[in-house]
Amino acid sequence: MFPNLRAEMARKNIDGVRISAVIGCTPKTFSKKMNGKGEFTRVELFTIQREFFPNLTIEYLFEVENKQSA
Repeated sequence: MFPNLRAEMARKNIDGVRISAVIGCTPKTFSKKMNGKGEFTRVELFTIQREFFPNLTIEYLFEVENKQSA
């Protein structure tokens, strides 16, 4: 999930440990949320965008992968 967020994290060399510390969860919980096994809260979404990617929109960062069947 969230391919744009993953790409931007890689571009800026930001890992999940760093983001999890800022949003107040464990790295394991952050990983689960990134993999769709949990949901980010609204506060977490805004915090990630504001603290790490202020020049990008929440809509872009948290766009979900298109899972179309062939």
